[in-house]
Amino acid sequence: MGNINIITYYRNICNRLTPLYSENEAKRIAQILLQRVTGKPIFHFLANNSNTLSALQLSEAEEYLSQLKLQKPIQYIIGETEFFGINLRITPDVLIPRPETEELVDWVIKSNVLPKPRILDFGTGSGCIAIALAKNIASSEVTALDISPEAIALAKQNAAAVGIEVDFFVFDILGNSPWPSGNQFDIIVSNPPYVRESEKRLMGKNVLDFEPHMALFVNDGQPLIFYDAIARYADSLLKTGGVVFCEVNEAFGRETADLFAMHGFADVQVKGDINGKERMVKAVKK
Repeated sequence: MGNINIITYYRNICNRLTPLYSENEAKRIAQILLQRVTGKPIFHFLANNSNTLSALQLSEAEEYLSQLKLQKPIQYIIGETEFFGINLRITPDVLIPRPETEELVDWVIKSNVLPKPRILDFGTGSGCIAIALAKNIASSEVTALDISPEAIALAKQNAAAVGIEVDFFVFDILGNSPWPSGNQFDIIVSNPPYVRESEKRLMGKNVLDFEPHMALFVNDGQPLIFYDAIARYADSLLKTGGVVFCEVNEAFGRETADLFAMHGFADVQVKGDINGKERMVKAVKK
């Protein structure tokens, strides 16, 4: 079976996914799926409604749909995603980068005034933050750390694929690991685990069954444990006037800011994301 009109099939995919996803999410997934199968974005076919899928393309698309019905994220199915204009390889060893994290990266880039900043990324995962900063801040030197050897291996592959140089190390920020470098930094950035265990009930099967819990969740009794560790490391690793940027749980924006202030940081700011949720904190070392 083949020669199915692509726009008709696109609508069919959306209808089949809407019981599991919102209408907008179903459309987004359908667009990613069809671009993967055809090699062309959906608007190409909107302009030429006579295009059809071959039998091979239809078979590939249906295989993807069988996995989507299990609520496996499309990024894990196709093994890639886009972040800040960069194509990244993605596996279940790492979180799928979110748009909110792109906003954090954008804040770092727009705030930087240094010609050759030294940047440290705690909990790099796929390497998305480190690679985006290294690519978009000229002459920057970027170091990135993660507790997961599998994540570090993937991040190295992603950096190499786009020709970006980043120093990656396996490092446990909570485990008193020996520091891999004696250098100080101008910027520290992190998107650490911050979702409380009690918030699992609010999350979908696509996250709970497929994304790495180690990179997502913290104990309800210590929701800011990673920020406390980041503040302590930042106190010794940042140069005077250096800045730390973090993505945070929207329920703890002010508390996270207060934590950095308690550690002696100045000019602490809480920033809302595009939806107005308090999702980012910035603090300056005195």
